[in-house]
Amino acid sequence: MLTTKPKTGHGRLHELMESEKRAILVGTYKQDKEICIEQLDELENLGATYGLQTVLQLPCPIRTYDAGTLIGKGKVEEIRGLVQEHKADIVIFDDEISPQQQRNLEKSFACVVIDRTELILGVFGQRAQTREAKIQIELATCQYQMPRLRRLWTHLHRQRSGGAGGGAVKGEGEKQIEIDRRIIRKQIDKLQHELEEVKKQRQTQRRLREKTRIPTFAIIGYTNAGKSTLLNALTDADVLVEDKLFATLDPTIRKFILPNKQPILLIDTVGFIRKIPHQLVAAFRSTLEEAVQADILIHLIDVSNPNASAQAEATFEVLKELKALGRPLITVLNKVDQVADRLMVQKMRFKYPKTVEISALKRQGFDLLMERMIQGISLLRKVVKLRIPQSHYALVSELQQEGHVLSCEYEENDILLKIEIPHHLERKVFNYMSEF
Repeated sequence: MLTTKPKTGHGRLHELMESEKRAILVGTYKQDKEICIEQLDELENLGATYGLQTVLQLPCPIRTYDAGTLIGKGKVEEIRGLVQEHKADIVIFDDEISPQQQRNLEKSFACVVIDRTELILGVFGQRAQTREAKIQIELATCQYQMPRLRRLWTHLHRQRSGGAGGGAVKGEGEKQIEIDRRIIRKQIDKLQHELEEVKKQRQTQRRLREKTRIPTFAIIGYTNAGKSTLLNALTDADVLVEDKLFATLDPTIRKFILPNKQPILLIDTVGFIRKIPHQLVAAFRSTLEEAVQADILIHLIDVSNPNASAQAEATFEVLKELKALGRPLITVLNKVDQVADRLMVQKMRFKYPKTVEISALKRQGFDLLMERMIQGISLLRKVVKLRIPQSHYALVSELQQEGHVLSCEYEENDILLKIEIPHHLERKVFNYMSEF
């Protein structure tokens, strides 16, 4: 019997002591140095969210990437000197590095080396609150660490087998790395099973919401765009608001009444980010499905950020991966009260027609936002199957006028309709819905 216990923490980050916070950030570029610097700024914000202090940002021009170290021998020597000069505890690469590159760099620098993906996993691990989020993060971390195993698990003891020898270690001759891999594979299977159970519960909750026929709006956008601030301003949801990346991980759902007395559900989702680890997109799919399944998306953009355009594109990339690009969408330019350059607002309005300008913090521009939300609901349409008694032909006539009939048949005293109808008629036909 093998008794094991995983080490706590988030990958290589757990090897840092409490006092070891000094980080050097490394980014690479072939042409555009400015973009590299912008991404290093974001990496610094991620590090600060985790509790790290950046002592140096290092954008490195690269002609070809080195298979062994990513950056080549000359840069490795330069960074080794900088690690000693700045007494750095950790070097973080904005690019994803392979397990072999990680080992080689740590040997050269004599300190912990991680990449952007591992830092994001660490930040998520710190900030998860619900059982679902914790499972998702642990699953993503296990999947990421599988090819990077370096005694990440502590084997407390092996039970010795009985028999004549009495001292033979069970499993002797088996490589430690293979034992570790088996343990992590077993843990991944367990986590995936737990996640499926949580997903079933979420689907049940979603079906219950669908029965109420209340339109749902998901607030999406780049991390730190002001999503939680907007939800709080509209609903007094009391969601945590911090000037940190990924301040909110778990989706929050609140009911809200529009000015026309239409009840809706507002969903605050996890923030998106450039270069989001594919492990996290997969692991957080069930959480992000709250956004995918919403009737209308509210895409919040921090227009005061110089990188607003790139951040908006990153959000669309995540939506594309989630197959949610076709959803009805309202583009909302947030923090207009903090904009130094109005040209940025004009560019964004040109790029995304029918935008709304607001300040979620100062509650400005909400009247126009409400109008757009009401308009969005009026445009929603859904294909339904209905069994309506012929005695209720007045309803059939109304549906034919406002909807689009796909098929119409008669069965005894009933009319069987397959029809595309606007959202506001769903409640009226709810009792007639049928599978034929």
